[in-house]
Amino acid sequence: MQRSLRLSLSLSGAAALVLANTPLLPVAAQEAGSSEDLGVMEINLKDAVKFNWGFQGALQGAGTPNQAGIGGFLPIAVGENSVFFADVVLNANFADYGGTSSIVNTEVAGTTLSTSSRLGYRWLNGDRSWMFGANAGYDSRPMNTGNADSGVTLYDKESAFFQQIAAGLEAVSDTWNFNAYALVPVGDTEQRLNSRYLGGALDTYGLNVGYFITPELNASVGYYYQSGDLGEADGSGVQVELDYQIADGLTAGINVSYDEAFETRVSGNISYRFGSNITAAEIKKKAWQKPTIQGLSESVKNRSVRVHDLQSNINAMCSSLDTPRRKHYKSDLVTIRTGITTFERFHCNPGAPNATAGGWEPFERTDY
Repeated sequence: MQRSLRLSLSLSGAAALVLANTPLLPVAAQEAGSSEDLGVMEINLKDAVKFNWGFQGALQGAGTPNQAGIGGFLPIAVGENSVFFADVVLNANFADYGGTSSIVNTEVAGTTLSTSSRLGYRWLNGDRSWMFGANAGYDSRPMNTGNADSGVTLYDKESAFFQQIAAGLEAVSDTWNFNAYALVPVGDTEQRLNSRYLGGALDTYGLNVGYFITPELNASVGYYYQSGDLGEADGSGVQVELDYQIADGLTAGINVSYDEAFETRVSGNISYRFGSNITAAEIKKKAWQKPTIQGLSESVKNRSVRVHDLQSNINAMCSSLDTPRRKHYKSDLVTIRTGITTFERFHCNPGAPNATAGGWEPFERTDY
């Protein structure tokens, strides 16, 4: 009896010890978030990262035109935790709003086609909580010019062609996203646009920091430094942006920027991608639709060639007539006849059909 009791107590103690050292599976799974985290870890990127294409458009901004076009994302090589890709865009650039220049003074006119291409590499960290990426490429922008936004008639209007090389770094988690970029013009970076203004492509270096307010709504703030156009546009700027995922593959956004060269600019953008397989309702439910996974196949941002214009040195051009003038106007004694004195007024308008070699255009004659 005593031996039975001792055996029973021994077995009970051993069982208690085993139970004490055995983790409760539901609790452990809950603490690790296994139902979701294991889903992310088990994703085969070859299933999640696919070719996608679609349309995009944007309203004119600080040095960028009204534009709309088509783009595509092509995964070249998809590994266990990474993707090597190409991302290309073809945009039609349209005329500026009437009386409002996107490049400060000269209105952009007509329709041209611009291109943008990127090669990049993106990868996930060990637990797939962050996506990192690097990319580089080339952008081109032909540009036609119209009149000045002040309504002044401009002569000898010329088309221009600007190009740049670009590079970017990115990082995305389920909460935060970071994007650093450099846009560096190459070739003929400063060109004459018309008889009065020159245009220059801008070097731009920036960093945007974003936060997912909800899985569908991303807010970001950014800083950028720009230089070029004979030093006229040099300086810092800030911008804020809101992007909202409306429906399956459809995203819209608004951007507000400020710098001394362009002052305050407000722009909107919209894009739709086929094959993205995203819906706002599903993002919260499916691990393969987390921002880190979706970021692997998103189109690269910050790829427009930014242009700023400045007025030529018309004072020097018009100084060949040495009569004093104010505000680019002058009066000159033309003839003195018996009892009649004739004065002619000029204004500085280089390139006008009837302007002098020095740039002065006659516009008024008065007899006294």
